Amino acid sequence: MLSYRHAFHAGNPADVLKHLVWIQVLDYLKLKDKPFMVVDTHAGAGMYLLDSTMAKKTGESQTGIGRLWPLPVETLPEAVARYREVIADANNGKTLTQYPGSPWISGHCTRHADPLRCFELHPSDAPLLAQTLRFAQKRTQITQADGLNGLKALIPPAMRRAAVLIDPAYEDKTDYGKVINTLRDALQRFATGTYVLWYPLLARREAVELPERLLKLGAENWLNVTLSTQPPATDGLGMTGSGLFIINPPWTLPATLEGTLPWLAKQLGEDGHGSYTLDWQIQ
Repeated sequence: MLSYRHAFHAGNPADVLKHLVWIQVLDYLKLKDKPFMVVDTHAGAGMYLLDSTMAKKTGESQTGIGRLWPLPVETLPEAVARYREVIADANNGKTLTQYPGSPWISGHCTRHADPLRCFELHPSDAPLLAQTLRFAQKRTQITQADGLNGLKALIPPAMRRAAVLIDPAYEDKTDYGKVINTLRDALQRFATGTYVLWYPLLARREAVELPERLLKLGAENWLNVTLSTQPPATDGLGMTGSGLFIINPPWTLPATLEGTLPWLAKQLGEDGHGSYTLDWQIQ
């Protein structure tokens, strides 16, 4: 399905959680000199103007980055300050006018030796992504295709190190099964890669059951984090928050999130409805 456009949702609380954690993953992998591959299976356009028609139609950025941007840096938890620093870099350290997607963040937070592989199926967003990533053009490949299928050809990478971000729209309920199958296959091909899967918090059965299905994949090291910012809808519909299931997370990530999530839940929760969960197994 090609109706989803991330420009409507850029900078919302789900993006805050996803990108804050993604930056932590990339920074951790950079601690070693050896290069690593970055794969983004649902890359989008890469950069979003917050005064665009699509962004203004929902105003979702005002409930996410819009609440964090004005706060003094010295009042922020370390991981939030690092995230805010990256968003400021995307805006040349000035007024918040645009929000970077995960491909721009990946290119900005990695090194010249770290290859970047992006998939984007939407025919309008794929060429925009190429423009966004011109600064990392020599190490970037952009493919207009389904990233869940495309991942198979990329792993295991030659350098035997990789961070994979899987961020489907879940407009089609079959996406839940597809991500399970994709991760099962990925673990068979390349068990030591770091896989970061974003998912929505919905009343839908497929969404509720997803974390348990992910656990049954049998990965030895994993982390599951959720951030809720909206009260449950009276009709049971609508997204109340989002989660990330990470296979082979940085061992430092649980402590980082324990010191960050209470603050985020308080800042981003609507009318006191902010909450979070955090579970992990790291051997």
